[in-house]
Amino acid sequence: MSELLWQPRLRDPQSPPLLMGILNVTPDSFSDGGRYLTPASALAQAQLMVAQGASILDVGGESTRPGALSVSDDEQLRRVLPVLLDLRAKLPADIALSIDTRSVGVARAALGAGAQIINDVSGGRDGTLLELAATTQACLVLMHMQGEPVSMQLAPRYEDVVGEVLSFLLAAAAAAEQRGVARARILIDPGLGFGKTREHNLRLLAALPRFAETGYALALGTSRKRFMGAICRETAFTTLVGATCATTALGVAAGVRVFRVHDVQANRQAMEVAWAIGQSARAATLR
Repeated sequence: MSELLWQPRLRDPQSPPLLMGILNVTPDSFSDGGRYLTPASALAQAQLMVAQGASILDVGGESTRPGALSVSDDEQLRRVLPVLLDLRAKLPADIALSIDTRSVGVARAALGAGAQIINDVSGGRDGTLLELAATTQACLVLMHMQGEPVSMQLAPRYEDVVGEVLSFLLAAAAAAEQRGVARARILIDPGLGFGKTREHNLRLLAALPRFAETGYALALGTSRKRFMGAICRETAFTTLVGATCATTALGVAAGVRVFRVHDVQANRQAMEVAWAIGQSARAATLR
């Protein structure tokens, strides 16, 4: 798998971050479950997100919302393969496709259907998935999750949430490199909402610069997350666009390189304004 045009931007602090549009082809995802179950509806949403500024589309066939049960490989493939094939055939070649899965079998088939990124919410717990990324030269997102989706939000506990999440991600990235995944193809994601309380999430957001300083490209997924609704006294996920944009602006300043979002246009605006402010500040220091 050759290097794509967007890939150098992952580690280039002089270029704006990238937006990864979320495309769940699941009946039970927390925010958009059931909306994009057919290739036609998935393609329409994908085309809209690309028009709004997404450089990457993350396709998932297994919900990892709190309380979600695991989904078989066969069922995941039934959901995602027709969509991936359709997207690869009909979207511009420079739009990257990502497969959101913990399964090496699903990831292998998805890469064969045109995906170039593996988004692993388990953080590389399955070493064979790391080996697949190495042999195919796929980009690899390693996310931290305490426990499993079905139980991760029951009673998450940490002595030092920032230190523990950072140590886990550094160990996962090192394991991926040892199996042959190039550092330039590895992204780390602190996993907001995956086995974390509201306070844990806030501490991780405040510590984003520490994650960005590791040398690995940093990804962030806060889109429509429940912990922000509790802060804003909102119960409907779709009303959390503004809250998500606040974390996007914060993330730009902290060095995040990829934002995983549902609402691409609003987050693109937040990202571009925050980026312009940062560029202006950097230019002023050089005068």
